Amino acid sequence: MPEPEHPEHPDNPGGYDPVGPRGEEAMSPTGQGGAMDLALEEAESVEGMGKTGGPGGSGEKARSLWSDAWHQLRRNPVFIVSSLLILFLIVISIWPQLIASGDPLQCDLSKSQEGSSPGHPFGYDTQGCDVYTRTVYGARASITVGICATVGAALLGSVLGGLAGFFGGWGDSLLSRVADIFFGIPVVLGGLVFLSVVTSTTVWPVVGFIVLLGWPQIARIARGSVITAKQNDYVQAARALGAGNGRMLLRHVAPNAVAPVIVVATIALGTYIALEATLSFLGVGLRPPTVSWGIDISNAAPQIRNAPHMLLYPAGALSITVLAFIMLGDAVRDALDPKLR
Repeated sequence: MPEPEHPEHPDNPGGYDPVGPRGEEAMSPTGQGGAMDLALEEAESVEGMGKTGGPGGSGEKARSLWSDAWHQLRRNPVFIVSSLLILFLIVISIWPQLIASGDPLQCDLSKSQEGSSPGHPFGYDTQGCDVYTRTVYGARASITVGICATVGAALLGSVLGGLAGFFGGWGDSLLSRVADIFFGIPVVLGGLVFLSVVTSTTVWPVVGFIVLLGWPQIARIARGSVITAKQNDYVQAARALGAGNGRMLLRHVAPNAVAPVIVVATIALGTYIALEATLSFLGVGLRPPTVSWGIDISNAAPQIRNAPHMLLYPAGALSITVLAFIMLGDAVRDALDPKLR
């Protein structure tokens, strides 16, 4: 039996059949730019976005916290400038002979406090040593103390604070009380007492003192971050599925609680460099023959009126170094903190 023909509609010349052979609405375009064609284009666009993951069909997946932070850092001029400056400081601290060919311990008293001259752009200090060479070689001690002290304080504070925040109980209370005791010790006064009895001329007593007084700050940050992270749903789900404490701490809690520790440690690195220079200036930090910006600033302070160049260059190098690490820490903080985006 032949199918009945549909009558021609005034708005549908040519007898277009809007109903398919099975009673379903046809999705074929009319070619006239009407409402049906517009709806069809929108549906195809939504379907394409669902398949490709974005309007451009790039298939880009959602970025994690670290990839998103790196994506933002690469476009932050503060991060780029500070990173390049820090990289330069690290390179010259390892290989100072790249830009300074002289010996920082070779002095000539006949040139004491002389100003700039060819081959010696920063002049000479009181002992007749080249200020430029000593300024370049002074980066090694400051960068070494800053990096070693930061790594030590971050590791010790993260482990103790993370364990206390994850397990709680009497260990958490004990750590909090011990940290309060260390917070009550004045840093400079503690350095004068602790380092005055040390006779070593290496950087390690200064590093040990900074770690001793620096870990409570990192521990408190790590403790709070771990307490926040362990309350998330994915940690509770892992616990319900039978995951042990070690697996939850290492696989689920620590990766999501380490960001604040990195930010605080990066900013603290510049503070530790300034602290080393302060202790060396007071005569209890690094000692000769170690070349340090703090030692040079201490020697130049009495002669600031007669030979200001002796103080200007090591103090400027110290200020630029501390500023670079603080700028780097601020950039990392802005990238890792979702509330600041």
